[in-house]
Amino acid sequence: KKGVPEDDKYRFTQVGTLNASYVVTFGAELAVISMLPFFFQKTFELTPVMAGLFGSMFALMNFFSRALGGYVSDRTPTRKLAHMIYLAGVAGGFVLMGMITPQWPLAMAVLVTIICAMFVTGGCGTTFALVPFVKRRITGNVAGYAGAYGNVGAVVFTAAYVTMTDSEFFLMLGGTAAAVFVFCLFFMKEPAGAFA
Repeated sequence: KKGVPEDDKYRFTQVGTLNASYVVTFGAELAVISMLPFFFQKTFELTPVMAGLFGSMFALMNFFSRALGGYVSDRTPTRKLAHMIYLAGVAGGFVLMGMITPQWPLAMAVLVTIICAMFVTGGCGTTFALVPFVKRRITGNVAGYAGAYGNVGAVVFTAAYVTMTDSEFFLMLGGTAAAVFVFCLFFMKEPAGAFA
């Protein structure tokens, strides 16, 4: 009846931009990890063991690049700028992966995969670097939303994959990341003095 105190108000679009970002970073990561070994196996006629080894590189990048995304976010003039750079890298990385064909040298395909993985997993770090800026007192709540939408993205992307070729799948991920980039560009706000 008294309404919401000013100190407790926040824009839900702030939460929405983080949710969408985690869909195209963590959600896409989970979806790609599930199909990447088979992609390498059939594209380059590798043994299952070698295909699994190359495919696992995407997940292994988490040990390094997720923390790097958070570090870059802390060191960039604005966290939004760091986040936008990573989202652009996610979109570009998936578009490049959509261009991989059997005619590519295997080393080049692996390099593109590692670069894409750096942006995708690093984008998870830049997303969570922004979570406390929505409203510090409900950081756990906002983090819960973002984390849940990452899993939603994984389910949706994996379900979509069964109707597509590998190239179409990667291009769809890149297109979705580009759409999220535009959404965040217009609706993500980084409050001044968020920790004051």
